[in-house]
Amino acid sequence: MAEETKIENKVEKAEQKKTAEAPKVKTEKMNKKTEAIVNGKDLPISTKHAVAICNYIKGKDIDRAISMLEEVVKMKKPVPMRGEIPHKKGIMSGRYPVKAAGFFIKLLKSLKSNAIVNELELEKYQVHCIPNVAPRPYKRFGAGRFKRSHVTIKLIPITKKIKEKKK
Repeated sequence: MAEETKIENKVEKAEQKKTAEAPKVKTEKMNKKTEAIVNGKDLPISTKHAVAICNYIKGKDIDRAISMLEEVVKMKKPVPMRGEIPHKKGIMSGRYPVKAAGFFIKLLKSLKSNAIVNELELEKYQVHCIPNVAPRPYKRFGAGRFKRSHVTIKLIPITKKIKEKKK
């Protein structure tokens, strides 16, 4: 008898805990994000190409940046580059970094979907891109090294610059 009452008491206490915990529902408000970010780590592209493409798409809206890079992949429009690079029709010096542009298109599409999930209005945001040098592993037998770059792409709100008049 004593054992049965102990078991019943334990069951009743467990039920009371369950009913006491049930109404405690978290109603915290989630902070609304103001920017979307995507990180490309250890991309097998040249850092020089990454810098050139970042300069090419920086300050553009996301749809325009994607369409510009798709033209680069089709070899219709070159990406302006610095250094001893031959001139292309329509711009000074430039190249068609097709493989690197493909990686950037994937990153931009991922960034666009992140922005949609975060409920950002895409018309009010522009692309901000940061390329970095990544660790470069050795190839077989230590004969050479691989190309590697880190890329961080953000969607930041457009801020209008007000020109101050000089007196």
